[in-house]
Amino acid sequence: MIRLRGHHLLCLLGYRGMGYSEAYVRNMTEVYEALRTDPQTRVCIVAGPDDLCDHFPEDEPYHCQSTSVHRRDAKVLSRLGLRAGQCLPWREIERRVRDRVRPEDIRSLCHTCSWRSLGVCEEGVDLVRRRLPLPPAPPPP
Repeated sequence: MIRLRGHHLLCLLGYRGMGYSEAYVRNMTEVYEALRTDPQTRVCIVAGPDDLCDHFPEDEPYHCQSTSVHRRDAKVLSRLGLRAGQCLPWREIERRVRDRVRPEDIRSLCHTCSWRSLGVCEEGVDLVRRRLPLPPAPPPP
C-alpha cells in the first residue's frame, strides 16, 4: 500500500527521474516503478504529506504543507472524483485520469507547480489516455 496525496497522482504520471534530491529521486523511482509494473498496487489517498513527501530534503524549504499545495491536491481529487481516506488500485486511478483529465488540464490543475513547465505531466496524461504504458524510470543516481 502506498500513501499519496492528490496532486502526486498526476506527478507520478510525468515522473522521468527528476526530483529534489538523490534520496527523493530514489524513493519516487521505487513508488513509480511499483505502480507502473503492478497496477493492482493499492493507493490510499491522504490529505497532506504522503510517502513522497516523507523523503523531501531537510535542507530545502518544506512546501508539503503549503496552502497552494493543499489547493492543488483538492483540485486534482475533485477532478478525479476521489477524497482523502479512499484506498483503491492504481489501475482505477489511471482509469479516472483517462476518463476525466486531458493533457491541457495540467495548466489549470497545476498552475502553481514549478515542474509544470517541463511538460512531462501532460505527456504522462496523454499516455494514459491513449492506453499506452508509462516508460520505465531512468536508473536513480
